[in-house]
Amino acid sequence: MTETLSPAELYQRIETLETRLAFQEDWLDTLDHTVAQQAKRLDKLERISDLMRQRLHEQQKGQQTDNETALSRPEDEIPPHY
Repeated sequence: MTETLSPAELYQRIETLETRLAFQEDWLDTLDHTVAQQAKRLDKLERISDLMRQRLHEQQKGQQTDNETALSRPEDEIPPHY
């Protein structure tokens, strides 16, 4: 058996559904905004990470060069006549 609803009950059900739909749309807008902000922040953090990695690599190269220079200083080399 199907239940017959009065116009007032139908109106109430429709109003409830419209309210839920509006809430869900608002929630989706909020989530979309949050995801967009997080994507921007992630991009920024990735750029910072890349920059830090690049600087660390440059520092390590500089230290290697300094170490090589320190190890083979001209004043430490034995002259060819010895």
